[in-house]
This record gives sequence, C-alpha cells and structure tokens, in this order.
Amino acid sequence: MTSSQYGFLSVLQHARPRLYGYAGRISDCPVPASLPLPGQMVPFSARVQVRAVLRQEQLCDTLFHPVLQHRIKTTMSSVEENFPRGGTQKKRQEGNAPRQQTVDQDNLFQTQNEEVTQKRKKKHQDQVEPKKLKSEETAVVKTSAKDFELLTAESLTEGMLLLGCVKESHPLELVISLPNGLTGFVQVTRICDSYNEILNNQVATDEHLEDLNSLSDLFSPGMLVRCAVVSLEKTNTGRQSIQLTVNPKDVNKALNAAALRPGMLLSGCISSVEDHGYIIDIGVPAAKAFLPRQKAQGYLHSNNKGAELKIGHYLNCLIEEVKNNGRIIRISVCQSEIVAAIATEKQNWSLSNLLPGLVVKAQVQEVTPSGISLSFLSSFAGIVDFMHMDPLKSRNYSPGQMVKACVISNNPASKAIRLSLRPVFLQPGIQLGQLCNDRIGMVVTNARVKTFLPKTGAIFVLDDGGLGFAHRKHLSDTPISFKPEMFKPGNEHKCRIIDYSLMDDVAMVSLKQRIMDAPFLRYQDIYPGQVLEGTVLMLKPFGMQVKVTEYIKGLVPSLHLADVSLKQPEKKYSVGAPVKCRVLVSNPEARKIVLTLKKTLVNSKLPILASYEDAKPGLVTHGFVVCAREFGCIVKFYNDLKGLVPKNELGLPPLTPPQEAFYEGQVVKVIVLKCEPEQEKVLLSFNLTDNPLAKASRGEKASKKWQVIFEAGQVADVKILKKKEDGLEVAILPNNISAYIPMMHLSDYVSHSKLWNHWLKEDDILHSVVCLHDKGRHVTLSRKPAMVLAAQEEYAVKNFSDIQPGLLLTGFVKNIMPYGVFVEFPYGLTGLAPKSAMSDKFVTDTKDHFVIGQTVIAKVTNIDEEKQRILLSMKLSDCSSEDSVSQSFSLLQQYFKELQEIKSIMSKRDDSSVAQKLCEIKPGQRLQLVVHEVQADGSAIFSGTCVAGLTVMAAYNHLGGKNIALGEKAKVVVLYIDYLKAKICVSLREELLSPKPKKLNLDSQYEAIVQHVATEHAVASLVGTGQLIAIPVASHFNDTFRFDSEKLKMGQSIRVFLKTVETGDYGILLAVQGAEKKKAIIRSRHDSEALDETLAMVKHSLCVGDVVKGTVKSVKPTHVLVAIDDHLTGSIHASQIVDEVSVGTFPTSMLKVGQKVTARVIGGREIRTHRYLPITHPHFTHTWPELSIRPSELKGESKTVLGPEDGKSEDMLKHFKPGQTVTCFVKKYNTVKKCLEVEVTPDIRGRVHQLLLSLKPKILKKPGNYFKNGQALLATVTGCDTTRTKLFLSLSGVYSLEKGTITLGCIKKVIPHAGLHVTLPFERTGKVSFFHLSDSYAEQPLEDFSIGNIVRCYVLSNEDNIIKVSLRQSRVNPKSHSKVEDPEIISLDIIKKDQLVRGYVKSITPSGILFRLSDSVVGCIPLQRISPLVVPDHSLCAKYIHQDQLLTAKVFSINKEENLVELSLLPEHTGNPSIIPESCSGESNTHFKKTRKQKRRNSESEEQLKPAKKRAPCTEDDDSGVEVYCREEEEEERCESKSKQGKEFSRLKVSTSFTWEEGLNVLDATILKAKEQSSDSEEDDDTETTIKKQTKKKKELERQKAEKELSKLEAALMDPNRQPQTADDFDRLVLSNPDSSILWLQYMAFHLQATEIEKARAVAERALKTISFRMDTCEINRLSFGPYAEFVCFFAFREEQEKLNVWVALLNLENMYGTEEALMKVFKRAIQYNEPLKVFQQLVDIYTGSEKYKEADDLYNTMLKRFRQEKSVWVKYATFLLKRGLVEAAHRLLPRALKCLPQKEHVDVISKLAQLEFQFGDPEHGKAVFENTLSTYPKRTDVWSVYIDMMIKHGSQKEVRNIFERVIHLSLTAKKMKFFFKRYLEYEKKYGTAETVQVVKAAALEYVESKGSLAEH
Repeated sequence: MTSSQYGFLSVLQHARPRLYGYAGRISDCPVPASLPLPGQMVPFSARVQVRAVLRQEQLCDTLFHPVLQHRIKTTMSSVEENFPRGGTQKKRQEGNAPRQQTVDQDNLFQTQNEEVTQKRKKKHQDQVEPKKLKSEETAVVKTSAKDFELLTAESLTEGMLLLGCVKESHPLELVISLPNGLTGFVQVTRICDSYNEILNNQVATDEHLEDLNSLSDLFSPGMLVRCAVVSLEKTNTGRQSIQLTVNPKDVNKALNAAALRPGMLLSGCISSVEDHGYIIDIGVPAAKAFLPRQKAQGYLHSNNKGAELKIGHYLNCLIEEVKNNGRIIRISVCQSEIVAAIATEKQNWSLSNLLPGLVVKAQVQEVTPSGISLSFLSSFAGIVDFMHMDPLKSRNYSPGQMVKACVISNNPASKAIRLSLRPVFLQPGIQLGQLCNDRIGMVVTNARVKTFLPKTGAIFVLDDGGLGFAHRKHLSDTPISFKPEMFKPGNEHKCRIIDYSLMDDVAMVSLKQRIMDAPFLRYQDIYPGQVLEGTVLMLKPFGMQVKVTEYIKGLVPSLHLADVSLKQPEKKYSVGAPVKCRVLVSNPEARKIVLTLKKTLVNSKLPILASYEDAKPGLVTHGFVVCAREFGCIVKFYNDLKGLVPKNELGLPPLTPPQEAFYEGQVVKVIVLKCEPEQEKVLLSFNLTDNPLAKASRGEKASKKWQVIFEAGQVADVKILKKKEDGLEVAILPNNISAYIPMMHLSDYVSHSKLWNHWLKEDDILHSVVCLHDKGRHVTLSRKPAMVLAAQEEYAVKNFSDIQPGLLLTGFVKNIMPYGVFVEFPYGLTGLAPKSAMSDKFVTDTKDHFVIGQTVIAKVTNIDEEKQRILLSMKLSDCSSEDSVSQSFSLLQQYFKELQEIKSIMSKRDDSSVAQKLCEIKPGQRLQLVVHEVQADGSAIFSGTCVAGLTVMAAYNHLGGKNIALGEKAKVVVLYIDYLKAKICVSLREELLSPKPKKLNLDSQYEAIVQHVATEHAVASLVGTGQLIAIPVASHFNDTFRFDSEKLKMGQSIRVFLKTVETGDYGILLAVQGAEKKKAIIRSRHDSEALDETLAMVKHSLCVGDVVKGTVKSVKPTHVLVAIDDHLTGSIHASQIVDEVSVGTFPTSMLKVGQKVTARVIGGREIRTHRYLPITHPHFTHTWPELSIRPSELKGESKTVLGPEDGKSEDMLKHFKPGQTVTCFVKKYNTVKKCLEVEVTPDIRGRVHQLLLSLKPKILKKPGNYFKNGQALLATVTGCDTTRTKLFLSLSGVYSLEKGTITLGCIKKVIPHAGLHVTLPFERTGKVSFFHLSDSYAEQPLEDFSIGNIVRCYVLSNEDNIIKVSLRQSRVNPKSHSKVEDPEIISLDIIKKDQLVRGYVKSITPSGILFRLSDSVVGCIPLQRISPLVVPDHSLCAKYIHQDQLLTAKVFSINKEENLVELSLLPEHTGNPSIIPESCSGESNTHFKKTRKQKRRNSESEEQLKPAKKRAPCTEDDDSGVEVYCREEEEEERCESKSKQGKEFSRLKVSTSFTWEEGLNVLDATILKAKEQSSDSEEDDDTETTIKKQTKKKKELERQKAEKELSKLEAALMDPNRQPQTADDFDRLVLSNPDSSILWLQYMAFHLQATEIEKARAVAERALKTISFRMDTCEINRLSFGPYAEFVCFFAFREEQEKLNVWVALLNLENMYGTEEALMKVFKRAIQYNEPLKVFQQLVDIYTGSEKYKEADDLYNTMLKRFRQEKSVWVKYATFLLKRGLVEAAHRLLPRALKCLPQKEHVDVISKLAQLEFQFGDPEHGKAVFENTLSTYPKRTDVWSVYIDMMIKHGSQKEVRNIFERVIHLSLTAKKMKFFFKRYLEYEKKYGTAETVQVVKAAALEYVESKGSLAEH
C-alpha cells in the first residue's frame, strides 16, 4: 500500500471521533455505546459517511480496487437500511454515488508499522468516550399521548422482540400471551436448530426418538419466554395471526461474540447433553455456551423436579465467564443469580440487541394519565403504559424518581421500547402463576367503565374488583353501532369474560351480543354426549368440518355422516347448511372435538356411556360397531370408550360369521355385562331379551337399571325441563336422565319451597340435588339442604341392617294418617311415628302438626327385623339437642341465607319489574309513600313509584295513633316482605321510624316487643332503641305446633339473646328467644293441660335406695331399659353396671334382653324434660326410676343420689376440677360441631373437642371409626360450658396449655417469612416460627404445610396471652430418637466456637449479614467473612443472598457479655462453595485489594512506633510448623513472594510430641505447656497463679505418671506386628498413608464385619475426600516439574486409580446392603469424578458377580449406546452373553459392532469374538468366523497366529496341520515365514512323530531354496 493510501485511511480513522459527534447531532440513528477499534466494522451514519468519503472521491476511484468499491456500495446500502436518516430523504445528485469506508480487516490495509499507532488510537478513543456518553444523556425526547397507545396486532413488525408467557402447549405449537392482551403462536419448528434436527430425523425414520420431547414437556404454562415476530398472517376469518419464534438465533441475532459480557442475561435452548454438562444454543455465531452439570443441579431440583434437561429445553442463562473473545462462554442457571440480574451500561447494550425480559434501573422522565416515560442505560428511552404500572404505586410516581423496570418489547424499526413496572416481572426467570379458567365464560352484568381509549378499547372494573379489558372491536357488534359516549368513566355495561391475559393480569371481555349469547366459548365447555347445532363448513374425503361457534369447529368423520355409509355426501349436505350433531370425543387440550350425525345416536334417549366408571352392569345404551371379527364385535361409545361383544352374545344364528351380520359404523343397542375400570375392559351383549340382566332390569327390579345410572344418595346437578304446580321436571346432568323434584323438596322451609317453585324457570341449573329413590323408573330428587348434607356427610342410613334404636335421622314427611306420620329417609327407608310419639304435646289431629314434604328429624325407638318396620319418635324431647339456643339460631340463619339466594335469582328476571323492586327493598328500610286507601278494619294501603305493582299495607296497630287521610304523604318503615304475594308490611310507629341506636353486645339479653309474626320468623323491636330484629318462630324442624297461648302475638314483650350486631345483607338483626322462657311455656302447658293424665301413667311409690327386681327390656349403647312391673320401666346407665369399667369396653353389652336383674333406685328422671328431680320434689313419685346394679351400690357401700340437692343443675359440676380424670361413655360424634358427645353419669353430659380426641392425627380424619357408641373412655376434665350444664373433657390428657404440653393443632394460617398460626384446643392460637417447623431446616420451610392440616404441637411458652409452639419431631415425639440435624439454639451457652450451624438470613446491612440462628439468637456475618472474594459493599451480597435464605455458617467468635455471635461463610470454614460466584471477581476486586495494601503500607511507619507484642520463643519440640497470621494481607504478600521464587514450597510440620491418643493427662499436660509459653501478659499472670497453688511434689507425680502412659502408648504403637483392632487404629493408619485405597478398604471391611453399614459408607466418603485429586497434564506443565514430570504423571494417575478402588468398593457396598436408588446415586457421582467407561465396566462386573443379570444386560445396552466406539465394550458384552448361554444374541452382536466401530478396529473385534466362540460358545461358528476373516485379510499374520492357537486347543491334529500348510504357502515376508515354520516345527515336535517333523524341515528347506533361486535371478 502506498503512503498516500495509508494517509487517507489514517485521516478517516482519526476523524472517527469527530464524525461520531457530528452524527449524534444531525442524524437520527443512535450513537454507538462504545467506539470501535481499527479493523472492526463500524455502524456509521449514512450522511456522515457520504460526506467523509465523497471528499476523496477521486482518490477512491483511482486507488481502490474494484472489489473494494463493490464492498463499499454493498455496505452503504445495508447501512441505509439499518440506520435510516431522519427527515425527508433528498434525491441524490448524479455522479455522487454513496460510498462507505470499511474498517474491517483486509490485506489491502495491513502495514508494517501498524503497531506503532495502537497506543495513540487507544488514547484518542478513551478521550472521546465521555463526550459520547454526555451526548447520550442529553438525548431525551418528550413523549406524546400517541406513544402510550397500547400494542395492537397492526402495530407489530417483523423482527420485533417481545416478552411473552406460555399460555398453552399443544403438540405442534405454543400459544403465547403477549402484552396488552395480544396472543401469538410459536410453531414447533421455531424452537431451536437442534430440536429441528431431531424432528427431521423422526420424520425421515418414521420412528419415535427418545431424545424428542413434546412441547408440553419443554414449556410449562406460566413460563416467560423471549419471542421475535416472524410474520403477521391473516386467517380465513380475517383476523391477524401473530407468528412468533423463540429460536435463539432469531431472538439474539443482533448479538455477536465480541459483544458478550459477564453478567448478561440471555435466553437459550439445550443443544446437546454431554457427560459433564450441557451445550446451550444462545444463537450467537462462533460462540459456544456451556453449562456445567454441577451448576445445573439446583435448577434441576427446584424447577425440573430432578429430571435431566432435554434438547430444546428453554433456559434463562446468565453469562458467568467469557473466554477467547467470546468464543467460549460459561453460563449459570442459578435461580438466585438470575433473579438478581440487572442490565448495566458496562454490558454495552444497544438498541438493536436490547432484549425483552432485562431488568434495568430507570429514571422517571414524565408522568401522564396514560403512562410513564423512562430513561435508562444513559441513552435509552422507553414508555410504560397504564396496564403495566405497579398497581400499588400507580399514583406515587414523580419525575426524577429511580425505579426498577423490565423491558417487555423492543421494536428496532420504530425505536420504540416498552417497559413494565409490575413487580412480577422485576425478578427474571420466575414463572408466572398458572392460567385461571374459573371465570372465563362468565357474564358480568354490571361492569363499570374505568378508562376509555378511543383507538384501543376500554378498561372495566368487574364485579369481583378485578380489571377487564375490551378491545375496540369487542365494544359493539358492528363498527356502525359503536358509540363512544356510552363509555364514559362510571358507566356500567354487560359483558362476558372471554379470555385472561397473564402478561397484563387482566381479564379480556367482550360486549358483543352474539358472544354473550353463545352457549360455548371454549372447547372446555363441551363434553361428550352433548347435542350441538352447527353449520357445514367444508366437505373433505375424510369427513365434514362443522362450525359450532366462531371459535369452535368440529370434525364429523366420514363414517359418522349418516346411519349408513354415504358414497356422495355432497348430495345430502351443502356448505352453510345447519346440522344437528352429538359430541363423540372432546379433547380441549388439543382443541379438537369429534361429532356424529347418525340420527340414532343424536336422537337417542338412552344414557351416555363416556367413562369406564359409568359402565355398570345392566346399563343399556347405544354404540356403534368399529370392528367385526370371528371372536365377536368391538363397539365404541363416547370418549373413545370401547367394549367387546363376544361371539356367544351376538344373538346370531349358528354358523353365521359376524362379518356378514354387522358392518363398520352400524349403530347398535347393547347392555353392559361386566366392567373392569382398572383394566379398561367392558363386556357387552346384543341379547337384550334373554339376558338375565336385561330381564332383571325389566322385571320386579326395574329400578336396577336406573340405580346403575343414578344411585340413591348420589348428589348431582340438574337442569329444569318443565315447571308444574307441584314440582319440577328436570334432567340430571350430564347424562340427561329424566327426574322429578316435588315442590316441597326445594327447601327445608315450607314458605321457601313455594318461592323457589314460583321464581325458577325452565333451563335453570340447580346444583347439589340428591337422589331419594328411583322406584318404578321414576327418579325422585330432593334439594332440601338437610337431606343433601345427610347424604354427603353419610349421616343417612343406607340399609335396614344399619338402623339401631336411638339413631337420629333426617327425613321428610311422606304421608299423614290419623294414627301417625310416615317419615321417609334417603335411600328409600320409611318409618312410622305413632300419634303418641309425634309431639310432647297432646295430639288431637295429626294434620295440625305436620304437612307432607316437611323436613323432620326422627329418633328410632324400635325396629322389627322380621317385618322390617321402624318405629320413630318426633318429640322435641327426643330429637332436639340440649343447646336449643344455638339450634334455633342455626335455623334462622339458614332461612335468611336461602332467602338471599332466592333474591339473587329474582334479580336476574329482567321480564319482571315486580321482582326487581322486591329485591331492592329490605326490612328496616324507610320509604316515603302516599296513602292510597283506608280499609274498614283501620288498616291502610300505600302507594308510590318505588313500590309500583306491590301491595304495601300497615295494620291498624302500626299506624301509631295517627289519623291519616287519602293522598297524604307518610314515612313508613318496612317490617316484612312477602315475596310470593308481592306484599309489604310497614309501620308508622314513631319509635320505629326514629330509632335510637346504641352499642349492642353479642349474646347479650335484651327486652323486645313483637311487631309482626310471619310463617317462619317474627319481627320485633328492641325496647329503648327501636332497632328491628328477627327471631325464629320455631326452634327445631319438628317444632311446628303451638297452642294459642304459646303463639307469639303482636305487641307481646319477650326477652331475646342478640346473635348479630350488624344488619348486613339481611337489613335486620338476628336474635333468638331466651331458653328459660321456652321452658316456662312448656312447663306451664304440662301443668295445665296434660300433667295429671301423664303422671297417672307412671305413678309409683319408689324412693331413692329401694331395691327392685326387673327384666331387661332392651339394650341401648349407653343405657339399658328394665321392666320393673307391667306399667313401670326403669333405666340403667352404662356407668351403673360395674364398679370398675375397663377402658374400651361396652358395659351395656354385658346384659341381655330377658335377663333378670336386681337393682337399687338412685334417682328419678322427669319424663318430659329428662331432668333428675331431688327426692324432696313433690313429683318425684311420677318420675322414670334411674337404677344401678353396681355390686357396691347393692351392698350399700356406695350411695349414689342423682339430681341437685337445691334444685340447681349447675351445682352438680362444682365437684369436677380441671385435671381430674373421669370415665365417660360415647354417645355420638357430632360432625357439625366437630366434637365427641359423651355421658359421664346418667345426669352429666360432656363434650370432647376434635383436637382433644387423641395425640394421633390420623384418628381425627375419621373419628367415627375409632369411637363407637357406648364405648368406655378415660377422659380428663378441662372445664365446663357457660351454662354449667356440660363438662368439657379431653381424651389426650391435655387440660391446659402449659409449657411442655404436647397436643394436636390445626393449621390456621401460613404466613410467608414468618411461620404458621395453629389453632389449639380451648380456642387458642399458637405461633410456629421457621426454627420450630422441623428438626431439619429446609430451603422452603412452609412448602409442606397447608391450611387445615392437623399437626402435633409442643407448647414452648404461654406468656402474655401469646402461645409459642414447636412442630419439631424431637419435641412432639421424644421417644422416636430421630436425628436432629439442626438443634435448637436457645441461648449463646449452647453455641461453641468453630461449630457449624444453619439458619436463615434476616437482613443485609452495610456492615454485613444479620443471620438468624433461632428466634432469640441473631448472629452477624461481617463482609470480609461472606466470601473469599473482596466484598466492597453489601449491594453485592444483596444480589446473591436474599431474605430467609438457608445458609450454613461457622461460629467465629462468641461475646456472651454483649450477647453477640460472629459467624463466617467462607468455604474453608463451611466446606461449601462460595455464596458469591467467582465470576464476580474482576477489576474492582483487584483495585480494592491494591487500595487496602497501599493503605497498610502507608500506615506501617505509624505501627512501628507502637509497642508490638512479642511472640514467645518456640522450641523445636513445641513448634507445630504452622505460623498463624492475624492479617490476611500479610498472608497474601507471603504467598505472592513464595510464588515468585518458584523453587520453594511451603511445608506443614507436625510436632514429634503429637499423639493421636489424647488421654486426660496428656491433654492437661498440653494445656499446661501452652499456658506456660503464652505471650499474653494476662494469661501469664493466670498461669503463674495456677502453678503456685500446686505443690512441687504433686507436679512431679503428675509428670511421671504422664511419661509412663506415653511410654506405654509409644511402645504399643511401635510394634510392627500389631494389627488394627479398633476404629482408632484404622484412623491412625489412614492418616499416616491417606492415599492408600487398601487401608481404606480394610477400614470399610472392619465396619461391615460388625454390620455397621452407615459407618462403612462414612469411611468411603472420607476416603474420597482425602485421597489426592488427579492433576491433569496442563497443570503438570504449569508446575514445571522438569525431569520429574513423568514421575508426577504416574503418581497422579496412581492416585486416580486409588480413588476408583474406593468408588468400586462403595458400589459393591450399595449393591449388597443398599437399595437400587442408593446404588444409582453413587454410580452417577462416580461417573462425574472418574472416567465413565471404567465406572460402567466396574458396575456391570458387580451386577454379573451378584447374578443380577437383568440389570447387567440393561447396563450393557446403555454402554453400547454411550461407548459405541469402544471395542472393549462390545467384547465384554459378547463374553457376558456367551457365558450365560445366549449364543444367538452374541451372534447378532457382531454386525452391530461392525456398524459402530471404526474400520481399523474391525479385524481385532472379529478375532476376539471368534476366540470367545471357541471358549464359551460354538467352536464351529468361531472357526467359520476365522475362515471368513482370513479370506478377506489373508496376510494378517496376527489373526493366523490366534487361529492356530485356538485350533490347537479345540481342533483336531488334521485341522491344525491343514492350517499350517496353508500358512507356509502364503506369500509373506521371510521374517514372518520363519515365525510360522518355527511354530509348525514346535507343534510337530510336541504332538507329531519323527516323520512329520522331517516333513516340516523339508518344507522349510524348500522355501529357503526357492527364495535363494529368486535372489540369484
């Protein structure tokens, strides 16, 4: 190159800084992030390049080569495309062709003095860079409202980068959720290149490949991925389809190898799986990314559930290290590192390669209602639309504020960058929550407009408070009907949720009427057997496509176009024609549905068979034939369910082939004979007339068939088909079985039943309906909540045999007769309640007490097993619980709750204005009305606009004494609403219109005045306040009859207990009447009306203490009825049968019916109230006698008297104290209240709360299985209830929550970063911290706990009303002796220095890490002890360490005075890898070290002036050989100086006085010496004081004693013949020779002989850590061992063999004593640390030796795949097969080996396999192999030699001589011929005769002569 050329290039190169600045001012293209070096491609601005180049146009034309000119023109055109100019583009002048100066390296530009200018260029470049950054900072452009418009499909361009979330995974594509509600698709061919290769191989071979994984395995819903837009395609419907790619080469195409920097966060896919890691495809040419397997372990366990990563697996990769200018990259997938990754300016990102998903630190520039504009990375600007602002901080942003943001899109074409401030995106690599489908398809009636975007759409606030977004095209049915004024903020609209955008966390809604009316929106809404209507979309040879909705299409196979096969279906069906079809198969995951048009199937009324569980024997249904063969027919049903009809069930005449009688696609009716759901087998029959099941289904047991379909007691949903006056005709879903719900079965309340029947309409869906019976093929259902609950909770009795006297059953009145009431229960059982047992009151007319269909509770009193009759009692005294207040309130609360459900249905009736107005009015509401009419009785009727169409009436008593006139306005208050008659009762009373509210207390008693009485409840007002309350009229389902004196009347004064203090949705407070009042009413009734009559029946003259004789009449679980005489019956309680009751027994079972007993009267129970009366009571002689047959009672030793002494029942419990033990008897388990009801004595009841039933959690799952009625239990008293009528007991022994108590608890709340809240007994709550969840801390300690779990708890403390509990196994089950990996640290006294402890990070502060060791102990980890790297500040720690992270630390120091503990995380202390990765060590680290050293050197002079502490002189005997430095800087300098010398190596010296046996005396002596030689003045003083206290004689005796023991010990150790006998002996041996595997193996064998398997494993692990690591060749060369390198290599490989021996021993150990899983774990580890082939060979030998031939064979097959080019593997496998006699398998092995092995190995393998045939297989086959080989390779003397050897051993002499003759006549070299002649001669001398020897010699002489003659010629 000439000097002028170089001068021109020099001018261009030195002008670059100026040109860059010029370009930054006048050009719109972005300024490069860093200046290029000479020789690199430079992205010049087009305009600047033209100006710079055209100035030398003439010089370029004359000097540049034509090829170079062409390159300039090409570069210029690409620059124009990639970096367009701003403004309008001017026309180029003629002759001024644009040229671009290239700076890429070329031979034309190379000069000899190029190196001279490097420094100048670098210096110039460094000076210009700050100027560039300054220009970038000032380039801030104001945004306009247009910039904040949401993304649309039209605004996307090809190449645009987006952050997306995987929504669905299908076999051939991924559905990706994009920002702003968009959806894209990724085809299966756009994953990565390696995945495409596997796809192509599968297509080519048409075989499934193991390496090919489905997209659902590689991509899970919720995964964030980086995408690039490939194309925008229009579908057939005209919609835009966004085609995306996740291929790294497309996403990262703007990156090159030189641009890669450590800390960059990229995306990549697994390209290949190697032994030591994974090769990652990051899409950057010439760059290879590698992920070490060890680095991937954490990701595999946390994200991939431990499974191996597969080719195509998508990863977020963090670059750790870049080598060879970007060609080799080491990456990390550690979740903690990726989450903390932030893009920085040092990473040199540019506009073209800025990737979505990067988290950046940004500054707020402008805040607008539409969004926020940000600036980041100095020169970038972006926007955040309102959908991606942090919802918690949306109003708190201000200009200049620094925030963290995530890039979600980058459009290089328009230079538009969008970001997100949502917290979920600010942690890269996390997976979003799974897509929620619960509300998709729901119609929202009152969605309120929040924001309207004219060009995009509208944001709505939905009914649940969430946001919904509707695109503009979904705001109206047509563009013409769209009216923007309808979408003002605050307006409400009706919409339907059609989708959910996971990227935006909003629901996608539509206001289109056709979408809201559509029956289906998704494939998930369609189920098999459903009848659909659609239109024909197209006809194809394989079938017909049917359009069901706009988004749902189905396929009708050609077989299902009609009942018969159609040859020309186009004649019957035309495109666009409507069709009615039925769903055969529904596959929502694949978005496919298969339909049928066969009329028989479409119109079939038979049940749908879509699952094997539904295929019950006797079921008759329709199906279609898919196959007819000799063995029978295969019939298919819905959901691809198939069944077999055997030949004998076809119903064909003899000798008729099934193929001729049936054809494919024929619809048939079948009956199910047998089904095995587990095996998916169904046996069918066509014989519907003679089949026994068919006969049974048509005969007396006709219900059998229907029972199979819908069994009694089964709960399902129904659809209303038709309304009738007395009920509803419904269809049971999903099989559409016809059924009927009587009107009275719509509710437990009579008034509600009529309301439901009135307001329900056809096609309404009713949920949770139970089947009562199916008699006569008429299925009767019930929607009564009490009946449904009884069926679901299994309260109902299914069989007559399960019924026992005393059971309480829920049923309904079936029929009312003059003599009694028939009650029916679920499952069809019926009982009779006689007239005398209907009520506690006198029954005159049975119809006055109950109505048909009414819900009742009945008690079984007697059963007749022969006639299967049940006698019942519906008396309140028998059926009601003792807590009548709670029972009454429960009924009232359920009444109003159900009323709210009815009102919600009424509000949806748009056609009824009356219903709408009724729903808007609530009790207690004030209305302004007009008097419409005054009636004759004084009542008034009102009218008004708000009550138009309703009847509003006020009774005369509610006019408040006011004189009202027609037309007069009046203010009224609503008392009661009759929703059936549309009637409202109001009041004008002043105290009700103007109430005086005051603070009300729950469960407090108040006085009230009854204002109105309705059917189910009454309305009253509180005295003094005027607040309205509702009280129940009845306290029980059976409480339906009252005398006139008992009925509530208007104006009556009552006392109530308030149960709610807020009106809520009911508009009124809820209360119940006091229990005392009700009892008074009942007593007054008894005394006045029926008492004399009743008492006369049971009058007796017995007194307490009398002895009577009787006969056992009946035996109940808790008591026995005894007939004393013909008219008097007494009762014996279970506690009064024996004196000492054994726990777990059933005392009443000791007595039999008819047995004679002698008993003593201990009390009398009133028949009506069941109260025990004192003996002084005047009515005692009219009571039911309570008896006792206890021996002590009969002898008079014990005198029991039941009943209170002073008539107060609460005084009976005063003798019971907490902690006292009592014997009780099980009455029943109350599943509603979750407690066990027990009886202690005849007059004392008790309850055991669920958590006090046991200390075993499994018992609480089904308590009914463990506690039987009448069973005796030993319980502990814990207290009594507020009424002092019941005892609270405990079966677990817990009666208080004191410290140390172990009890059960129920998890109430899971609190992140804190722990658990646990519900404990006695309604207390305990707190569990992280440190008390388990004995072994976990990374995610709360992962295994969920709300409702029952756990065992240990009370740690109970102070200040705060209970702390522990779930540690060592606490709750101390006898288990389980291993405590992380012991409790209560105080610093437990911690010892140098102890390894685990804990959780509390916080990261500037001084270090606060580390929680327990709830009360917090340690500190200084910055210098966090990592071996220098940590400049805590920000680096925060990047890799997070709060609550589990770490292992070593105790460094303890200061008990200040209550401080200092810890260390350094690897040399903990043995774990460094928390902060090595990739963080960079220039800042080096600079920091230099700064520290410089500061230290500067302060040395000052330190020298200070008095330094002197070290004590150390003798050679006391010197340990290790010098300890207090400052790590000095240690670093020492290491540096030693490394510079190169020849000196530091050595570790061990004192000769050191011994492994440290006895007490030796230890004392050592301590004494250490104290004597201490250099600390304080320690010297302490030592001297100690010495003075001891006498010289005593010291001398101790010294002599220690010397004697040492002498004995040394003598024993010096004995060469001494064999190791203990573990300590082996420890000494392995420490003396740690690299000897023989010693380690002997040590393992020592433990195995003692069957100490775990100790043997531990020894093996020690050996693996102790034996020196292998040094590779590179390290040997680096150490420069010179002439000793060969020795060192040998030594290193010997150490590797030693370690391999230990690995083999460990494999043998696990094979013999461990599990297969443990063996595989060791095997995988061994592969990582040794040569894999050797490990494989050792394990296969272990399998073979232990006769595990199957495992060995499997392992050999794995080896053949992995080491297919290793001939030793093939030979070894052939040996294995032949030894096992598998000769044929061994023969098939040779062709496989020849295909895999290199050509040069073929002969050797053939030869060795042939030898194996001679040794273990077929010698003839071996001979044939040798012959074939030698025919191909006749001059392979080695093969000839082996062949001869084999034949000598296994062949005849004739065969051997023939081979020798053939060999000696070959044309070989003289040397080889001499060898064979020699061997031939030796053979004949050994096996032949003198003649044969002479023949060989003659042949040899002849050969020599022939060679000599040839030489002469």
